[in-house]
Amino acid sequence: MLAPVLIIVVLLGLAWVFLVLPARRRQRSHEAMQDELEVGNEIITAGGMHGIVRKLDDEELRIEIAPGVIVTLDRRAVAAVAQDVPAAAQDPGTGAS
Repeated sequence: MLAPVLIIVVLLGLAWVFLVLPARRRQRSHEAMQDELEVGNEIITAGGMHGIVRKLDDEELRIEIAPGVIVTLDRRAVAAVAQDVPAAAQDPGTGAS
């Protein structure tokens, strides 16, 4: 009688360790990235739009998506801060020089 209950408890513990904890870590790191945004950062929105941060507020930011085109965006819509790719790491078949 004790063995099936113990197996269920162990399985729930493993599910917690392998599913819930990593998701929480990813969520915390994503929130930290959004909190650390600075003017001048190039960002990628959840919709895939690239832009440069021009102004920051608590809940919104203004990004420049083209020269002279500035849009307002909710802070939660920022998916990532764009990282520069070193030229040596780029695929020569992409046409990038």
